[in-house]
Amino acid sequence: MGEDDKISSDQEGFQIQILEEAGQGDIPLEVGNTARTASTVRESTVQLQFTELHSFPAIESLPLDEVNKSWELNYREAAIFLEEGINNDKLTSHPSCHEALPAYLLVHNKWYYALDFAASLLLILLTFTEKPANPIFRLPVGVHSSMELMALVIVSVELIMKFRWVGFKIFIHHPRSMVKALTLLIMIAESIVVLVRQSSHFRVTRALRPIFLLDNHHFGGVRRYLRQVLQSVPPAIDMLGLLLFVILFYSVLGFYIFSSNVNDPYFSTLPQAFISLFILLTTANFPDVMMPSYAVTRWSSVFFITYLSIVLYFLMNLLLAAVYASFSSMEKNKFQQLLLHRRKAAQHAFRLLLSRSNRTGITLQHFRGLLRNVDPSRTYREVYLMFRLLNTSDSGIINVNEFYHIYDVLDMKWRIRDEEPFWFSRLRSRTLATVAQQVHRLVTWIFFDYFVCLVIFLGGILMLTRTAAISVHMSNPLELGVTWETYAFVSFYTLEACLKMFGMGFHVYFSSGWNCFDFAVTGVSVIGLAAEILGHWSFLVVARHSRILRVFKLRKRYRDVFGTVFILGQRLLCAGIVFLILYYAYSIVGMELFAEYDLTNCCKNSTVEANFRFENGSSSNGYYYLNNFENVISSYVTLFELTVINNWYIIMEGYAVTTTQWSRIYFMCFYLTIMILLSIVVASVLDGFMFRISYKEQMTKDDVESAEELSKEKLWYNWFARLRKQEPFRTLDEVTLDLPGIRPMSDVLLSFMYKDEISCWMKQADHEEKQQQPRNSPLKRVEIRQRQHRSSGEILSD
Repeated sequence: MGEDDKISSDQEGFQIQILEEAGQGDIPLEVGNTARTASTVRESTVQLQFTELHSFPAIESLPLDEVNKSWELNYREAAIFLEEGINNDKLTSHPSCHEALPAYLLVHNKWYYALDFAASLLLILLTFTEKPANPIFRLPVGVHSSMELMALVIVSVELIMKFRWVGFKIFIHHPRSMVKALTLLIMIAESIVVLVRQSSHFRVTRALRPIFLLDNHHFGGVRRYLRQVLQSVPPAIDMLGLLLFVILFYSVLGFYIFSSNVNDPYFSTLPQAFISLFILLTTANFPDVMMPSYAVTRWSSVFFITYLSIVLYFLMNLLLAAVYASFSSMEKNKFQQLLLHRRKAAQHAFRLLLSRSNRTGITLQHFRGLLRNVDPSRTYREVYLMFRLLNTSDSGIINVNEFYHIYDVLDMKWRIRDEEPFWFSRLRSRTLATVAQQVHRLVTWIFFDYFVCLVIFLGGILMLTRTAAISVHMSNPLELGVTWETYAFVSFYTLEACLKMFGMGFHVYFSSGWNCFDFAVTGVSVIGLAAEILGHWSFLVVARHSRILRVFKLRKRYRDVFGTVFILGQRLLCAGIVFLILYYAYSIVGMELFAEYDLTNCCKNSTVEANFRFENGSSSNGYYYLNNFENVISSYVTLFELTVINNWYIIMEGYAVTTTQWSRIYFMCFYLTIMILLSIVVASVLDGFMFRISYKEQMTKDDVESAEELSKEKLWYNWFARLRKQEPFRTLDEVTLDLPGIRPMSDVLLSFMYKDEISCWMKQADHEEKQQQPRNSPLKRVEIRQRQHRSSGEILSD
């Protein structure tokens, strides 16, 4: 037990008094699905059912252990509802009966999440060992097919258990589960065939393996981002259709105009004209595609100028605008749906925590029972403070409107308040404490930060001057060694880090992102110095100059840029993972189609012959033969080159000449996919930047803070101040809020942005729920009792 569990005897007495007042034997007002047996459940009925306990007129009519058992089932099911709200899981996948509860709990724990993640990741990593593969990683067919089958069996456990707890009808109407199930069946069949035949075959379905990784609990953010990407595709497809129509129109027009020129290979046939103009969309073959016709007549340039103006500068930007409009509207709709989903889940959890003696709200006892299942690590003091923080009406019970904030309270962390704010205040040695205090004053002095930035700037200037001189007077820049200024600057940065850690303390020092960045850069520089002494990797010392980024922070405009990067950090990470998954899928297809072809000295008598030429010892080698699909790593490099676009058509033409002309479809589809995905990424960056600007405009000048410095403590300041003012118990004098910083683009920032819309959403949801509820429903009766309670309170006050 921690220090915060050691409460005094008077506080223990207060705790016992609260529990006695709540009533240990109080009967639940309702029970949920997990309190019902499978024999009472019909699949034709609504899955989420609540049964009011009318048959027990008094507490004495039930044994105490039966009451406690009913409450424990309600606590657990209410915790499941809250977890479904946090994870944005559909409520239709809620356990349907008591027998389904073990299956649900089996796959909804951190150990199974880790096991499922390991199995899903193993399936992807097996690609490095399967044919075609680098000889270093290659494994026998029997080994990697057995490992694949084992991983698929582990992944299938979640589907089997889900089928067990939701039933057949719900399962087949869940698209993600059905896609995963069909993919799983195909891959199990294929792995068994490979294991029996002991040889691989055309297995393009391996490109679907990331589906299992995306379905993992830890990839919920990536899954939501990918869903948002897919929802942004329809407007992009509409613009893409218009784009292809214009390309086709100009292809026909160009064929009729330029096909008579025998020296123009770009428009000799209609398919060749379409391919040439498709490549021209990327500007990779411009102005080469124009020059043969331009040599005949200068007026031919009008054709290409108008084509590029319409397609590249108008339609491509219009595509970006359409994607941005769709993406930004979906971001708002997604947040609205998440709020309403969490609201509905909180309502279901709230109903399970009502008792017959408290039909309008949740008591501390039942709130503690809920937290025991949601987060067992919470101490009684934390539960009590969270309860008081939610109970803004000071009524002693949490009503449904107050309970809607449960998700924000669950993110809170509490710690014992440190009466001494500085770590050195607890030192016994007064001399050492005095020194630490002076160091603290030094490192927190604003001019100390300016001085460090000045040193960093001078170090960058000195590095550029020295490198320029070496590049002129030295034939091999790699002979560059570490000089005296390198030792001086690295020593200064090390001293700065040590002084800050000594003056601020480790916890305060590493709580700053910039300090963590400085520490990492300094550490790499020190490693570089050690490597220089050993004669290896001395280039690591150059990493110290990345600290120049700290100088940019002094300018407000750059702080806006860094703030936008912070806000978009999680979204960009999800976008990067989506790119890797897309590369993986195209790599599998590319290896299955092109792995057996060698492009060395290919493409004889073609326009790209020189690019694939190879002669041992020759300086005129084209080296494009290295861009192939012989294994996963080479495929990723080749696809990245295609993403960059520059001269991408040379790789396409090489495979078109070597294999078949239809192979161009693979490369064109990859370009279109990447173009749409990059447009969506750019739209997300624009949306994040506009989000930050709008956020700053809505806040007052005193409230404007950079996103990386904003914390949830500010959001709850008024609540906590009210709580500390009204609560007489010593518990509140011993604790304080210790809240983590806001995650990028978190619900808290979105709540600031859409606070007016949120109020309208909640009112609309209340109105719709009141219309849908029958007069005799439990929630309707709770609402009537709350109104009657408020009315009686007003009469008494009068």
